[in-house]
Amino acid sequence: MVRDMTTGSSAKKLILFSIPLLIGQVFQQFYNMVDSIVVGQYVGKEAFAAVGSTGSITFFVLGLVFGACSGFAIPVAQDFGAGDVKGVRRCVANIIYIGAAFAAVMTLVTAPLTTQILELMGTKPELMDDAYDYLFWIFVGLAAQMMYNLLAGILRSLGDSRTPLVFLILSSLLNVALDILFVRNFGMGVKGASIATVLAQLASGVCCLIYIAKKHPILHLTREDMRPDGATIRRLLEIGLPMGLQFSITAIGSIILQWAVNGLDLNAIASVSAASKVQNLVASLMDAFGVTVATYAGQNYGAGRIDRVRRGIRQVYLMLLVCSVAGFLINALASDRIALLFLDAGETEVIAQVRQFMIANSYFYPALAGIYVLRNALQGVGFSKAAMLAGLFELVARSVMGLFVVPALGFIAVCYANPAAWVMADVILIPLYAVLMRKLDARVNAQPEPVPAA
Repeated sequence: MVRDMTTGSSAKKLILFSIPLLIGQVFQQFYNMVDSIVVGQYVGKEAFAAVGSTGSITFFVLGLVFGACSGFAIPVAQDFGAGDVKGVRRCVANIIYIGAAFAAVMTLVTAPLTTQILELMGTKPELMDDAYDYLFWIFVGLAAQMMYNLLAGILRSLGDSRTPLVFLILSSLLNVALDILFVRNFGMGVKGASIATVLAQLASGVCCLIYIAKKHPILHLTREDMRPDGATIRRLLEIGLPMGLQFSITAIGSIILQWAVNGLDLNAIASVSAASKVQNLVASLMDAFGVTVATYAGQNYGAGRIDRVRRGIRQVYLMLLVCSVAGFLINALASDRIALLFLDAGETEVIAQVRQFMIANSYFYPALAGIYVLRNALQGVGFSKAAMLAGLFELVARSVMGLFVVPALGFIAVCYANPAAWVMADVILIPLYAVLMRKLDARVNAQPEPVPAA
């Protein structure tokens, strides 16, 4: 279903658009958690720690893919908001070319270097084989990840957040079934878990493609649409690459932090692995509103409605403050119970450290909310390079914590590494937002009024 977000109640449009994304983010995190749950329950703590030790590098590579895909969809949202149907189709056609090239290059660069990457991460020798088996197949399946995220991003840019959710739920259920089949029944270990993830992601991408072909005439491309267009490719790359690099820059800090964690004992590695999974589940609410803000800002920027952009940003931040309180309560009341999804009840030290990590992080959720709102809003209106600076500040904070503070103070420093990064990102985002939105007002006021979307 196509949804025009440039008219009507902004709060209502934001909530209606975000609800499927909220559900989808929960399923996405469940999707990501299933591998760890199945491996932790059926293979053991060492295998669970091995999968967890790959988390930061997986975030680096998949974050680049996800960020770029989200960025490529923003010009589609802008053209849709401006009522430019030909522009929408031209963007989609050129996204196909860029996406195919991007996936091929990423796979060829990462998969052959899996061992070297793990060695650079300081992966413990006893975890190396399982970590390799998991990471290698994730790299091999990057094209499937790219396919789903590109098509889902295009659908969301048109205001359709429900369809990607349906296919994500189906792929999540498929992932669960394949995980259990490959790991428990076939005894394939962590390799089976990663292959199951790739196959489930591929299925969701194929479903999105079939749905677009049957239900979205606006995306039916002609031979003229399919011609590569240099100006469109530059426009897509100018927004998509900075967003992808922003995710990866943030992930570099996480890699440095994971390197520091890998230098601690096995309990600390397992604790951070489990806590990160729980953290991602709580933060999924903010992820959903972040995607909502980017799409909403993009459409309204295309329509010249900067007043609605500002109003929507304020409303979403208030919603995320409520989510922050809910996240704190979840961590305070249930983080140790959630950890039992991954760990045996006898791992009392690990479970206690998971709770310590989550409580420390939850104090700073309002700062994390600011990142999701302001960064995605700036990206939605075309300031991707400026938003990327926040990622650089996060990188600096996590690097300092990982290189200097964690070796000196141990696990307690790990607990406060993410909050330090969030606060540093807000230090640059808040003034950037104030300055750039004033510049945007001047730019839009100097242009003729655009034609609203049909």
